[in-house]
Parts: sequence; structure tokens; C-alpha cells
Amino acid sequence: MLGAAWLECIMAYKKKMKELPLFNILCSCFNPEPHSRTLYKFDDPADQNWCFISDMEVKELNKRSSGLSFEVILKPPSFDGVPEFHTALPKKRDPSLEEIQKKLEAAEERRKCQEAELLKHLAEKREHEREVIQKAIEENNNFIRMAKEKLEQKNEIQKENREAHLAAMLERLQEKAFRGGPKK
Repeated sequence: MLGAAWLECIMAYKKKMKELPLFNILCSCFNPEPHSRTLYKFDDPADQNWCFISDMEVKELNKRSSGLSFEVILKPPSFDGVPEFHTALPKKRDPSLEEIQKKLEAAEERRKCQEAELLKHLAEKREHEREVIQKAIEENNNFIRMAKEKLEQKNEIQKENREAHLAAMLERLQEKAFRGGPKK
């Protein structure tokens, strides 16, 4: 009975291992060389201690009546056959004197344009500052003029009130003097 269960387990494992070439295709980016050996080595289904699948080793650890256990060992990728990338890049040619001169002139032109833009920006800023200062001076002058006018109006009203008060006091005094007359 144990032999039949063992064979079923091995057959299921064999079926699973046939699905692994997809994994090998995904891992082929690490080792682009074609595989010279066969992907699977099955001598006897009952005696599989080692199974080689390109960059992977599967080792049987325990055989028990309760089941099987395996250890899957992935080998590190090898970059032996991969070409170097910097060799495929085109070499940069040395610039000629004319090209260098053109680049320097273009850089000088850009610098002058940037300088002109900066000066223009600073002039606009100064003009704005002048406008703000002029507006502040005008508002201050208006405030001073309005304050003077209010003060003059207040002084006029006080003067009129004082004159009216003095006139009223004089009138009362004259009435007192007229009613009372000279008493001797």
C-alpha cells in the first residue's frame, strides 16, 4: 500500500515539475545561454534523490508515511555570457573649435538676455516702489490738509462760540447796569 501512495506522490511531483519551465523562462534573463543539458532527469520514479532543473536543485529530505519533504535550492545567477553595456554605446566625438565657439557665443547671448531680464525686473520693481512712495506721500498730504481744515473749522467754531458767549455776558451786564442804575 505504501508503494502505491509513494508512486502517486512521485507522479504528482513530476507533473508539478513539468510546470517549472515557465519559471526557467522568467529566470533566463539572468543566464541567457541555451541549456546544454536536459531539464529533467528521472531515472526511476521510486528513487529520486536529486532532480536538476537548469538553475534549481530539488533534494528529497524525508520519506515518511505522513508525506514527503523536499528542499529547493536556487543557484545564484551567472553573468558570464552577458555583454557589457558600455561597449555598445557610441563613442562621443570631440567637438571642433567652431562648435566650441558657437556654444560659447550662445552661452554669452543667454547670459546677456538673463541680465537684461533681471535689469528689466529690477527697474519695474523700482518703479513700483516709487509709485507706492508717491501714493503714500499724497495720502499723508491729504491727511495733513484735512486735519488743518478740521482744526481751522474747530477754531472758527470756538471763536464764534467765545464771541457769542462774551456778547451774551456783556448784554447781561448791561441789563444789570441798566436796571439797577446808579445808586448813591
